[in-house]
Amino acid sequence: MRNDETELRARVAGLPLERKVEALTGIDYWRLPAIPEAGLETVVMCDGPAGVFGTTYDERDPSLLFPNPTALSATWDPGLTGLAGRLMGAQARAKGAHVLLAPVLNLHRTPIGGRNFESFSEDPLLTARMAAGFVTGIQSAGVAAAVKHFVCNDSETERLKYDVRIGERLLREVYLRPFEAVVEAGAWMIMASYNRVNGTMMTENERLLSGVLKDEWGFDGVVVSDWTATRTTEASANAGLDLIMPGPNNKWGPKLVAAVRAGDVPESAVDDKVTRLLRLAARVGALKDGPELAPAPLPSDYRDQLRMLAARACVLLRNDGVLPLASPESVALIGPNAVSLTAQGRGSSLIHPEHVVAPYDGLRRALGPDTEVTLHQGCRPRRLLEVLPVEECRDPETGEPGLRLDYLDATGGLVGSENRGSARLVYAGTLTAETTEIRARGVLTPAESGTHMFSVCGVGVYTLKVGDTSETFTLKPAGDYLDTMTRPPEHRVAVELTAGVPVAVEMRHVRDELFVQLGIAAFGLGYGAPHPDEDAEIEAAVAAARRAEVAVVMVGTDDEGEAEGRDRAGLALQGRQDELVRRVAAANPRTVVVVNASGPMLLPWRDEVAAVLWSWFPGQEGGDAIADVLAGAREPSGRLPTTLPASEADVPIFDVMPVDGVLRYDETAVGYRAYAQDGVAFPFGHGLGYGRWEYESAAVKGDTVAVTLRNTAERDALEVVQVYAEGPRLAGFATVRAAAGERVTVEVPLDRRTFQDYDTDLPGWRTRPGPHTVRIGRSSADLRLDVEYDPS
Repeated sequence: MRNDETELRARVAGLPLERKVEALTGIDYWRLPAIPEAGLETVVMCDGPAGVFGTTYDERDPSLLFPNPTALSATWDPGLTGLAGRLMGAQARAKGAHVLLAPVLNLHRTPIGGRNFESFSEDPLLTARMAAGFVTGIQSAGVAAAVKHFVCNDSETERLKYDVRIGERLLREVYLRPFEAVVEAGAWMIMASYNRVNGTMMTENERLLSGVLKDEWGFDGVVVSDWTATRTTEASANAGLDLIMPGPNNKWGPKLVAAVRAGDVPESAVDDKVTRLLRLAARVGALKDGPELAPAPLPSDYRDQLRMLAARACVLLRNDGVLPLASPESVALIGPNAVSLTAQGRGSSLIHPEHVVAPYDGLRRALGPDTEVTLHQGCRPRRLLEVLPVEECRDPETGEPGLRLDYLDATGGLVGSENRGSARLVYAGTLTAETTEIRARGVLTPAESGTHMFSVCGVGVYTLKVGDTSETFTLKPAGDYLDTMTRPPEHRVAVELTAGVPVAVEMRHVRDELFVQLGIAAFGLGYGAPHPDEDAEIEAAVAAARRAEVAVVMVGTDDEGEAEGRDRAGLALQGRQDELVRRVAAANPRTVVVVNASGPMLLPWRDEVAAVLWSWFPGQEGGDAIADVLAGAREPSGRLPTTLPASEADVPIFDVMPVDGVLRYDETAVGYRAYAQDGVAFPFGHGLGYGRWEYESAAVKGDTVAVTLRNTAERDALEVVQVYAEGPRLAGFATVRAAAGERVTVEVPLDRRTFQDYDTDLPGWRTRPGPHTVRIGRSSADLRLDVEYDPS
């Protein structure tokens, strides 16, 4: 049968009001109800954007872990975000999901934004084009991209309630621009954010949801609330919100039915919402008698593709010629992130990958058996203990590897029991209210004698028992419930153990009443084996560096330092990481630093080391990808999508604390356009790669710039050609590959909107009269050619 608009409206017309309203709210955390009489099947949503969360955070159902979106944006190649989207869409289909809650289009307004790792860039054009590729890729698999968070939800402090005060021109030219681009690219769902904009909650913002998004831009998809973001019935229903999540207890349901009956909400508004939902269902294969979707299986080489994406994202910031490594006899691999790679950030996008490749394993494979690689901790900056290694534990009931998880009711009766392969557990809508207590049990055989540390992190009442040692304690969050996943409090217990003697470990957790109501729980068991003090570990690392031909120091953040729910406190590397880098560099002039972080960090030693490579959060294949780049098997062809400042004082927007609930967007420019030249350590667009490029000529052809350049290096290389208008502001970019010594010409499409201003008097867009001088080069600070362009 045909699923044109007439048919969809006919399906809606045949439903009573109660059934229409029922369709517009979730039945749980992730699912919408089936309405068989309208042909609507259950629509399933799951989180992103660095992988497919699925509907349970369960290590027994792993997902592919991708490089984080900022890393993907560092490729400056929408084709690669499209590839990532296609792979995620295929996995979402395989997991039975119809909607992926991704991508995040909020800008890096400030480098301390806690959720920046989930978004693309500080620049609206780069964000727009990379996001459009991502959306197209996801939806090519028959899965809806739910683009978020609309709009101005660019920092985490008081994010559930702050009121962004912003002028119309800045809103249009900067913060709305990426959303407009993905609507033009055909996005099927938009998520309304928690915050207010100019006094109005986004879930109630009729001017932006109906006026701009639907009427002006012609968006024909579904507007869904962020989870628990809807606070009203009539105002949200009349504003243009189409769907409330999660369910079933929320502000619509019977309250919306009553509002329609009372004439406070027109039934035609409800009909439009249901029609949009049916249109979505037809697009994702959840409408009976609707279009059939072609298979979208994962390719067999998906690991190779993830590895390629992570390598392409790496940005070579500095290099005195030490990279790529030329078959060194010995390498000292040093640092906290060398021992424990940060593959992802923390929050609702947290993924259980099938594995994470360690840097040590990757480097040994890349350099081969003739190179000696040694591994050294160096320092310990992390607040939390590492997660208890469950592969070294045994289930006390079955003897198999893992922990035994028991779920108990208020009387201590057993509700359920299972073996789990992870000591960091998150439950979202998968626990019933009957489960009031959770017990985790395992048997650990220590490899060393001495003082062993055990811990619990989470929120609530816990009892931790290790052998004969037992402690009961209460852990309270510093902020909202999301702290249980993003920055949980921790309690440690020290226990003396003997090598080879098994010890029973048991944790009991009484669930907080609020978490029972929300259907969530989150906690982790931590563990630390005996180790030397930090002074001794630094000395050992320096001694190893002195002996080695090359030292590779991996520093950065962890998945707590960059996390949903809270902004970063500062940009300095935590603990003694700066000291470690400087001491290693003093011991070995051939020191390479790999920064394993997504948000900008201060690099005060950047001129003291031979090379600096930025690896972002590289995902599950990160260890191999970083090694590929260091060894020269792949080129670090990434370019910075966000500015790296010289100091915190140089950051144009650093304070994101609302004042009396108001967060003022008073800026006239964001990111690189707002930095003083001497306040930048490495500029927007910067990246050296392994090529050497001569920019020879440029010519305007219509709305493109044809740029001729030559790779003067002795190896094939990839370049990102960047074009900037006055300001400067990014006006276009394109990637091009050239063999050693080859001259190539690449056409760079110019973005006409870059040459327009939003005129609030019209209101509308006005093209600035030309001609304009546009500049072409390798970064926002390395511009080598000028041409004239007249957009009129």
